[in-house]
Amino acid sequence: MLFDIDFDVGVDRVTPVSLSQDAIRGVEQYIYREARLLDERRWQEWLDLWTEDGMYWIPHSFDQTSPYEHISLCWENKLLRELRIRRLENSRNWSQQPVTQSCRVVSNVMIDGTDPDGYLVVRSAFHCMEWRGKEQVHRVGSLIHKLQAREDGGWKLRMKQVNLVDRDAVHGAIQVYI
Repeated sequence: MLFDIDFDVGVDRVTPVSLSQDAIRGVEQYIYREARLLDERRWQEWLDLWTEDGMYWIPHSFDQTSPYEHISLCWENKLLRELRIRRLENSRNWSQQPVTQSCRVVSNVMIDGTDPDGYLVVRSAFHCMEWRGKEQVHRVGSLIHKLQAREDGGWKLRMKQVNLVDRDAVHGAIQVYI
């Protein structure tokens, strides 16, 4: 999957959709729940939000439209997400001594519509503060979620794109998920 260049990360060709207020609220709650699971380090519940072939992407440049033609800060499939979480949970992981704590604010949740494959494209803004030891790191930017509808009316996460405001800056290790 990492080198499957057929995975569509495009979000520009969307068809507007009309959702009920309850459906819109459900999408917002899904996005907020994802943020809460990350802040509370509820890793398995976070992993359970994803489709089997879902991808987590942090582009490196402002004009980057694909993870295949330019280096990314992060491009992770299911296996890599699971490996990172095992590392985060490992008591011998020196980079998590003490454990990174985070708090994020997600706002401006807007539903763009559906992409050509029928995935719901949702955009939002975020501010995430991470703290470990005496170090604070602030990460700010926009999020793009591609959501797949479930049969029970819920959602699965097909893609999460994190667009950092300072994405082309030099970054230290991104320890936890944004």
